[in-house]
Amino acid sequence: MQFGLCLSAQYLPGDDPAARFREHIVQARDAQAGGFTSLWASHHYLASPFQMLQPLPVLARLAGEVPGMTIGTAILLIPLLNPIDIAEQVATLDIICEGRFVFGVGLGYRAVENEVFGVQKGQRVSRFTETLTLIKRLWTEEQVDVAGQHYTFQGLTLVTKPVQQPHPPIWIAANNDAAICRAARMGDTWLINPHATLATLRAQVDLFREQCRAIGRPFPAELPIMRELFIAEDRETALREAQPILEQKYRAYSTWGQAKALPPGEHFELPFDELLRDRFIIGDPEDCVRQIADYQQQLGVTHMLLRLQWPGMPRAQVFRAIHLLSREVLPHFRD
Repeated sequence: MQFGLCLSAQYLPGDDPAARFREHIVQARDAQAGGFTSLWASHHYLASPFQMLQPLPVLARLAGEVPGMTIGTAILLIPLLNPIDIAEQVATLDIICEGRFVFGVGLGYRAVENEVFGVQKGQRVSRFTETLTLIKRLWTEEQVDVAGQHYTFQGLTLVTKPVQQPHPPIWIAANNDAAICRAARMGDTWLINPHATLATLRAQVDLFREQCRAIGRPFPAELPIMRELFIAEDRETALREAQPILEQKYRAYSTWGQAKALPPGEHFELPFDELLRDRFIIGDPEDCVRQIADYQQQLGVTHMLLRLQWPGMPRAQVFRAIHLLSREVLPHFRD
């Protein structure tokens, strides 16, 4: 099992983003020193009520702080973006980190983002498919002609190619069954979503496995998952400190429409003790070892991307989490 640190570059209004970013630099260094092997940044626009930094410049700045670490997007909302721009940006990042970039992508779900970028209702999937296909072609072909629903180009040549050939690994985030099937067809693997319960995920992993078999591709060697994790020296402290921070964040998710992207039967309108059950990893180090082992054994996941910070969380709690995980949790999962 490998472990990644998901940077939470979201801050409360009025917070000092420059100071928070300096903390991310130290978090990244500490995570690498403690045995984390990857570093991730996520993507949203107009992230009210929070400030939010954009992932590509964040990762470019941090790549030099953690040489040897894998860096990646978890995830980049490619229906909102121009494929030529992203093909060149990601190629540049793969060069900066010397071939250790992972291109995590997804559809997105927020109406405000689709509206301001001109993505009409019902176009997200076609834009996603066309954008990702064109990006892969730009990375792997000498000259690209395309006449699609959203893009028409003749004679495109991308000279700046990624270090990794044929291209950086493409991890496709997916919440519902149709998206999971699309991940099997178009990606190198499925990035398992951070919000559904373990019971739902067991069924979805079975679906992903069946879809891979149906299209004649081997099941991926890498099966990553994102999870929220809050750790303290004892379970009671972890639960007490996590509740107000996670409740605030998941209220924001509800207003953003995140629950609508979840599989049938999954939602966030629950008391906290029910919301966290089989959805978050919370507790003391022993609790976290047991819960991570459940994901490993029940789903077969190989890479866990952990989000340890949310808006308004005291910096001491974040560093405590990184250090507790490094000393008392990650060693249980090393070969």
